[in-house]
Amino acid sequence: MSEPMIRATGLVKRYKDVEALAGLDLAVPEGKVLALLGPNGAGKTTAVRCLTTLLEPDGGSASVAGIDVLAEPAAAKARIGLSGQYAAVDEHLTAHENLVMIGRLYHLGRQRARTRAQELLERFDLTEFASRPTKTYSGGQRRRLDLACALVAAPPVIVLDEPTTGLDPRSRQLMWDVIRELVGEGATLLLTTQYLEEADVLADDIVVIDHGREIAHGTADELKAQTGGQRIEVVLASAVDTEAAFGVLNEVAVGEVKVSGGGRELEAAVGDEAASDLLRVLQGFERDAVKVLDVGLRRPTLDDVFLTLTGHESAETDR
Repeated sequence: MSEPMIRATGLVKRYKDVEALAGLDLAVPEGKVLALLGPNGAGKTTAVRCLTTLLEPDGGSASVAGIDVLAEPAAAKARIGLSGQYAAVDEHLTAHENLVMIGRLYHLGRQRARTRAQELLERFDLTEFASRPTKTYSGGQRRRLDLACALVAAPPVIVLDEPTTGLDPRSRQLMWDVIRELVGEGATLLLTTQYLEEADVLADDIVVIDHGREIAHGTADELKAQTGGQRIEVVLASAVDTEAAFGVLNEVAVGEVKVSGGGRELEAAVGDEAASDLLRVLQGFERDAVKVLDVGLRRPTLDDVFLTLTGHESAETDR
């Protein structure tokens, strides 16, 4: 097998008494997408900074496109396109000026830099705003420009640190479409995210981390299977039906039925036959005259995964 395009072996990073990375291993084959999934504070951004030469790890090794990140940081950096959590663009320049400037920094030449800027403006649906200062852009427009900037030199390795956090649904879908196109063209991606749905849509493989350690590794379906697959969620019209609804849900539940909201909100994890289980629940409610305001299926959230894997929910601060 060929060497992975992105590899981390035993990465360790400490901030005083905090161990942000505790021996993390990652491997991303060429042309694939690895999603690094975890809550705020899990160490995702620290891992990204170590892999992209922005931080020097305290232990372990890392390589990008076969280049040792610690031994040859400049050569490694030239092969990486990075889009961080916050758009790193000059807000006083227009989108076109930002892209041309980056092209010149990569020594593309004046004409090639302008041509490449126009290509990326069209690709990211930014042509309409190309002559406006970036400080007037919406959050979604700034994120799209930031990703465009990361692609100016057409790097073989792209690292996206929570690229869709805070975006509206349309902007998020546009970003997903662009990421799919990049992979289709042969790029290798490392994607950090807090959203299981995003990892499910985009990633070939997922590594879940907590406190800087890998706690699970697999496809989205494999991870969801560890949390009991989908959930049936019910909102009752009245708490007087709690006991009856609990009994119906308990017939199909994988594990414990959760009750909250003063007895009016119930949740049950179900197995592979989720649609059939939902039908059984609806039939049971009709049989027992259980009155509901809302009932439906949903997929596990990140907190569901973490609660199952670690026994706690996501943290509140990132590193």
